[in-house]
Amino acid sequence: MMTIPRRRFLQLGGLGAGLGVGVPGLAFGGPRTSRTDAVVEQDDRLVRLSGDGLGLTPAQYARLLTRLLDEKAMIPDSYSLGGVVEELEQQWARALGKERAIFMPTGTLANHMAVRALAGGSSRVIVQEDSHFYQDEGDCAQTLSHLTLMPLAAGRATFTADEVRHVLDQTKGARVVSRVSVIAIETPVRRKQGERFDAGEVKKIVALARREGIRLHLDGARLFLQAAYTGENVTDYVRPFDTVYVSLYKYFNAASGAILAGPKEVIDGMYHGRRMFGGGLNTVWPFALVALHYLSGFGERYGKAVRMSEDWIRSLQQHGAFTVERIPSGTNLFRVRVQGTDPIAFQKRLAANGVMLSAPQRDTFLVGVNETLNRTTAAELTAAFSQALAV
Repeated sequence: MMTIPRRRFLQLGGLGAGLGVGVPGLAFGGPRTSRTDAVVEQDDRLVRLSGDGLGLTPAQYARLLTRLLDEKAMIPDSYSLGGVVEELEQQWARALGKERAIFMPTGTLANHMAVRALAGGSSRVIVQEDSHFYQDEGDCAQTLSHLTLMPLAAGRATFTADEVRHVLDQTKGARVVSRVSVIAIETPVRRKQGERFDAGEVKKIVALARREGIRLHLDGARLFLQAAYTGENVTDYVRPFDTVYVSLYKYFNAASGAILAGPKEVIDGMYHGRRMFGGGLNTVWPFALVALHYLSGFGERYGKAVRMSEDWIRSLQQHGAFTVERIPSGTNLFRVRVQGTDPIAFQKRLAANGVMLSAPQRDTFLVGVNETLNRTTAAELTAAFSQALAV
């Protein structure tokens, strides 16, 4: 397959169609105005204290794609196969220590395809009640793959090996035998504000699953964020799991996409199922190219942001107007309470200084640590918060 030079590719109109974002008046291949450049450069300096990633605007994304295509030749994919997508899959397989990896357009499809393949037919699957798979994926496993999800740990991030054993005993003793084929674990758990699944229970559950011949899937959408807080090696963490999914858009800043990795007997040929469920997109190189770019060096960059945030938290806690509340067993989310000022006005004053907070809940903000923290220092951010208290 031939490579396509950037300027010719833009002339063909592939960039706008492939990116799939509606940007009225944005000419991807044409000259950029000084006003557009100024807006993008201003966005490049924003500190976003919410979300997991950079939150690239359409203009930033388009400019990044143009730069990446200028830097080296790229082979586009065809229906999500080959070219830069294959390169993405190979690099992710290495990063996760798995034999194979496959691009998926969404995390929902990645979770579903993984559990469907591991289950091998109608059966039961143990999940967290607060997991994305159980709460947010439209009963896809039940409706499309005849799998019965068995939710555990209501209101908690972690279910225990004893709870799993109880379900297994119930299943074996039922009047109609129905096997448990898969255990799916999400960590960190977004519905629990990034709380981690207990590491000790993971080991016990893995041992139990091996004894019982049960396969394991890891919803690790935000696993690389967790690793920055625990110091765990991602490859070591995912090794006991048959399959693992990682999001490509949450903090690897692709416009969309997910990666699913596992053994070749599970992943090879899965593109047929991906297409059957409507996920064989015609063009995904604009997602793959950006995800590849941000995968390189992510651990070092994000680790720097985490260290900066910890310095900032310590500094903020010394100021009488702010209270920091950490999430138990948490990762990149925490709460900041502001006293002595109207929180909406405080939010607006910070925004005017290039620091963006999400909407407050009364006097409290949920703060997310992401790479935009590398654009400032703990002292500068503390000063910005202090100055924003003034009426």
